Amino acid sequence: MDFLTLFCIYVVVVFTCIALVCKYSGQQQTPFGRLYTTITEVVSPWIPQCIQNICQRSVHRLFHQRNNLFIYLHLILEVAVYGEFSYEVFGFCLEMDTRLIYACIPYALLVIKSCFFYLCCHSDPGTLTKKNHATLLKVYQYDDKLFQEGIVCPTCQLTKPARSKHCRLCNRCVQRYDHHCVWVNNCIGAQNTRYFLLYLLSVCAIAGDMALLTADMLFHAVLRSGLMHTHYIDEQGQQQSAGITFVIQHLFMTFPRIVFMLGFLIFVFFLLAGYSMFHCYLALVNQTSNEWFKRKGYSCQHCHPVPGHDCPTAYSPFRGFYHRGFLKNLGEVFWPLYPIQKKDN
Repeated sequence: MDFLTLFCIYVVVVFTCIALVCKYSGQQQTPFGRLYTTITEVVSPWIPQCIQNICQRSVHRLFHQRNNLFIYLHLILEVAVYGEFSYEVFGFCLEMDTRLIYACIPYALLVIKSCFFYLCCHSDPGTLTKKNHATLLKVYQYDDKLFQEGIVCPTCQLTKPARSKHCRLCNRCVQRYDHHCVWVNNCIGAQNTRYFLLYLLSVCAIAGDMALLTADMLFHAVLRSGLMHTHYIDEQGQQQSAGITFVIQHLFMTFPRIVFMLGFLIFVFFLLAGYSMFHCYLALVNQTSNEWFKRKGYSCQHCHPVPGHDCPTAYSPFRGFYHRGFLKNLGEVFWPLYPIQKKDN
């Protein structure tokens, strides 16, 4: 019961952290962001003002200024999971005749993920400068709906190209701006969206593969112990056959760290799987997260449609303004557009 209580506390803390990230990552429209806002409004009258000020300053430094805290947290969690997997699960897998190549897949995926993670952290997302300003203005046409021609960034003092946005955390305008990711401490834009997408998919593959190997190890441990064929005496003194509840309690008591890790891996897998599917969808329809959330403020009332007819230029959330076909959209993500400079004769 103590371990179950600890696990519940852990789940609450994780959901709180996710809510904070969603709330202060510039995507307040998410369900977690709205939930956090509601909870804050209810709880704030009961919290002293001095504590609220300290929390606000801390949150501002954490989410509104560039820092490497989440990179360090990412590495700590990675070391903890791989350490536990290597210390306990890997050896069990080999004892249960799991092929070595299958047991080593998480380590191969770790190398691949680390490469994409490094590229996400250190690659230029497509920073707009005075030197490349004239060139980037030609990459995308203005749609006159989400992106208007002639808008000047008040900070950079440069005309904003279509699909660009100024990141307040990095203090720069980014071409084909998607969002600022606190986990890599960098913007996601035209030049590194491909690395970010592959990074997400590789993390999902790691979590899913390690979860399958861990679950398979626990399953074989139960089969070898013969728990499913045992009996126990309940509180009334009656003999009962061991069911799934009894097996789960036994696993919690016998392999607490492994079960804890399995729960974490399953949670991370489904969380990132949904997030990865969202970004894959955006890549297929040639949209960005910024455009996805920005389009909610756009409606047909801006188009002045003819009465009795649908507006032909109305924005569709399932097909972006820059949709060019699924294959071309994916090609644009992995090979970003760049205007060809004509040579003078």
